[in-house]
Amino acid sequence: MAVLATLDPNSRAASRGWSDLTIRNAFILPTIIFLIVFNIFPLVYSLGFSFTNYRASVNRPAEFVGLQNYRELLSNPDIWNNFTITAQYVILSVGGQMIVGFGLALLLNRKFPFKGLVTTLLLLPMMLSPAVVGLFWKLLYDPSWGPINYALGIGKFEWLSNPTNALIATALTDIWMWSPFVMLLALAGLSAVPKHLYEAAAIDRAGTFYTFFRITLPLITPLLLIALIFRTMEAFKTFDLPFVMSTANVQTIAIRLYQMAFQSWDTGRASALAYIVLIVVLAITNIYVKYLNKVKER
Repeated sequence: MAVLATLDPNSRAASRGWSDLTIRNAFILPTIIFLIVFNIFPLVYSLGFSFTNYRASVNRPAEFVGLQNYRELLSNPDIWNNFTITAQYVILSVGGQMIVGFGLALLLNRKFPFKGLVTTLLLLPMMLSPAVVGLFWKLLYDPSWGPINYALGIGKFEWLSNPTNALIATALTDIWMWSPFVMLLALAGLSAVPKHLYEAAAIDRAGTFYTFFRITLPLITPLLLIALIFRTMEAFKTFDLPFVMSTANVQTIAIRLYQMAFQSWDTGRASALAYIVLIVVLAITNIYVKYLNKVKER
């Protein structure tokens, strides 16, 4: 192994006595330091706060309370209600994104005029800021002069004033914004399916449904699961869209966490709630990853 081998003797680095290992560390160490300072340290620091009754708004030292914050949060019915709303939001938004995104990918997986332009236009929503998208759709849902009610002919229907309607409206906005992400991954998977499999299926006179469920779907399932993992994690932590569109009626766990940390200034309990959310997200992700590994082994 020539890990410690020096560079070209004529180079400036070699004249200073730099080895390949030294140069590698010179590039890696700043990144490691950056991650420790901005990611790992705040994570560990907030973990310590989760066992205290600390309030950032009060000039008073933190008092250790053990697992009291976790016990109070897990026994609070309002917190479980926030988790329920979040779960409903995740099911609606991610389920819709998978269906719409995969459907768009199937439609785009063929040759037609201006395919590149159409694909680019479909990708635009996910490039926008969630706050801008939330404000834009809030105007569209307006019961007095919003174009959605006019187009559907439903009069002055209140989309965002009712908890159930607001949840559905926010989920539809999230579907519009992030379906292109699923479409992009599904389209990459569809383009990678070997053409000779379809030719062999055509020779055997296999039907459209048989070809889809025996060739297309099994081969792109890993990419669909990757899209499902990413979108589930992001939807579970979503804050921007519900906060901008209907804070009072779509009380996701992220909004409750924000209110607890920056409105009530209950820093200790907010840190504990953040770790509960982290554990839930990690558990869901772990289930998806295990299933993804099983799919890849087939």
